[in-house]
Parts: sequence; structure tokens; C-alpha cells
Amino acid sequence: MDISAFGVAGVAAITVLCYIVGVIVKATPFDNNKYIPIACGVAGLCLGLLALYTGMPDFPARDPITAAAIGAVSGLAATGFDQSVKQLKNK
Repeated sequence: MDISAFGVAGVAAITVLCYIVGVIVKATPFDNNKYIPIACGVAGLCLGLLALYTGMPDFPARDPITAAAIGAVSGLAATGFDQSVKQLKNK
């Protein structure tokens, strides 16, 4: 299996879109920071399924459960990335 079969660009795109969803949730006037990981995970899950069913080239999933898992993990990775940047700024 070569590295191009992993579809890194598609998974990275899902992570970026979920990061934007997190920024939008944070920008709302309500105190809802605890819901950001949930929103990112659900958005990633939906985007993973969308990528599967729209035929995204080189997407690493071939079944809905794997696509949902890849999407959800990518969404949660967006939250982790945001927190990593914040922690590095504080040091």
C-alpha cells in the first residue's frame, strides 16, 4: 500500500472545515465553549460521510462506519490543534 492511498488531503480538509465550525461556535454570544468539541466531532462525522458518498478521490474509507470514524476523529483533531496552539502561546 503506497502513501497516496491514505487520502491525507481529504482528511486534512475535514479537519480544517471542523476547525472553522469550532471558531463559529466560539463566536456565538452564548457561553458554549464546552460544546465546541461536540460540534467539531459531529461536523467531522457528517463531512466524513459526505466525502464517502460524493466519491471524494483517495478518501481512505470504503464503508460508512469507517468514514464516520475518520470524520469524527478529524473533527476532534481540530479541537486538539486549537488547544495545542493555545498551550504553546501560554509558555
